[in-house]
Amino acid sequence: MSRSSVAYTAAAMGAESSDEDLMLLFAGGDVAAFDILYERHRGGVFRYLLRQCSDRAAMEELYQDIWMNLIQARSRYRVEAKFATYLYMLAHNRLMDHFRKQRGLHTVPLDDEDGEPLELAASAATQPDREAESHQQAGHFLHLVDALPQAQREVFLLHEEGGLGIDEIARATGADREAVKSRLRYALSKLRDGMKDYL
Repeated sequence: MSRSSVAYTAAAMGAESSDEDLMLLFAGGDVAAFDILYERHRGGVFRYLLRQCSDRAAMEELYQDIWMNLIQARSRYRVEAKFATYLYMLAHNRLMDHFRKQRGLHTVPLDDEDGEPLELAASAATQPDREAESHQQAGHFLHLVDALPQAQREVFLLHEEGGLGIDEIARATGADREAVKSRLRYALSKLRDGMKDYL
């Protein structure tokens, strides 16, 4: 039996299928493959937008647009990078279009300052006597993320929510690799400094 005569579907491949394989299946007409991709990435894309767009109605419209853009682009999809890089490139481009229409782009000064990875203490939410403190810590952290300059916030969110590395973020945003690295260092340094009372 030839490979072409075997029906490969998302259901047959199961949940262990790579994002890239699922996107290729979707491009070939397998709607179930899109459903799996959506379930895997909807939360990350939603949080990526939520932390960057203060207008909830606009954010929800952007969220829908990103998924519609992915659906419309399915026939042009080629595996040239991780699917997540491709998806967050679509998200970045749509978000930048929104910012251009609303207020223009903000720039971030860069330098070579070294930073270390942010490591937060493990959550103590499971201990009732520390639940309030955990909520306060989480709220403070989200406030710090919101306060980051837009370019730093985006790089941080692509790294944390999208799971993208430096090279993948550079590809998704069209930014220089060193600029991405510097922005992430700045963001992590600011977040670490802001969370020092909790570390």
